[in-house]
Amino acid sequence: MTLYVLTPGPLSLVQDLGRHGHQHIGVSPGGPMDEHAFLWANRLLDNPLNAAQIEIAMGQFSCEFYADTTIALTGADMNARLNGKAVASWQSLRVRAGDQLSLPGARTGMRSYLAVKEGFKVTGVLNSCATVMRDGLGGFSRQGDKLMAQDRLQYKVTPPIPTRRVPEKFIPDYGQPLILSVIPGYQYELFAHAERERFFSSEFTVTPKIDRMGYRLSGAAIQCQTTSLISEGIALGAIQIPADGQPIILMRDRQTIGGYPKIGCVTARDLSKLAQCQPGTTVRFIEKDLYQAEAERMIEHHFFHGYVGKKYAEQRLSQAK
Repeated sequence: MTLYVLTPGPLSLVQDLGRHGHQHIGVSPGGPMDEHAFLWANRLLDNPLNAAQIEIAMGQFSCEFYADTTIALTGADMNARLNGKAVASWQSLRVRAGDQLSLPGARTGMRSYLAVKEGFKVTGVLNSCATVMRDGLGGFSRQGDKLMAQDRLQYKVTPPIPTRRVPEKFIPDYGQPLILSVIPGYQYELFAHAERERFFSSEFTVTPKIDRMGYRLSGAAIQCQTTSLISEGIALGAIQIPADGQPIILMRDRQTIGGYPKIGCVTARDLSKLAQCQPGTTVRFIEKDLYQAEAERMIEHHFFHGYVGKKYAEQRLSQAK
């Protein structure tokens, strides 16, 4: 039983939570740009949290379901329509064989997530079906290709489940100016005090030069006392400062090594918000205590995964305050 892609839009990709443990051989992890929306889509359906979904960038996507199932839509508001009738995101929806879903275009945000009950059945590469086009790995074709018209993604026929909606407090407002939490990195001291002050007090703008590899910002130029570094491993959310002083925030399909100075790292939870920003969005940075960021991340993992001790996480949060 399959989902038949009618129109794929500019960039629709099969994603799971990523291809981890292979950066030492030059393989990017990939995975969902907006992890928050991805995890909620699977939670709405009681799916394994790594179950494969479709990440739809900017819309212009439509598909037909060839068998009954339940789906969930989260992320950007793309004016979704089921058989021509408007449907809301951040909820589950029952679909039947022959139903057609369309996502014409993003009104707010950049990326939507389409999940089906029990996930799409896609053969993985290196233990993941995440699509990384630059590496030529994963996805429907297993070779890193984006979805094309007439592609067919398999899923299992499932009985109906009750309609579920994400509580309002967990639904982000993608139209607001963005404040990103930054954990200072070990190269933080390479930046003069005045440059650090400028970084945290300035307003930056998301440029059109954004993709799954990185987001380039424009604003006050930040200078580093050291311009030449030995290339080293790159973490998710690392903020590189190249020679022109304009920050580059590295995302899911980032390169595995780099040599630009890094002033810090955006927290994982805030990267999900950044991934929904369209060009022209205003961005500011605030410094985040490492222990507080760690505790908040653990609480989030406990909420979705259920395997992190909440008491310990709250202890860490208390220590940070």
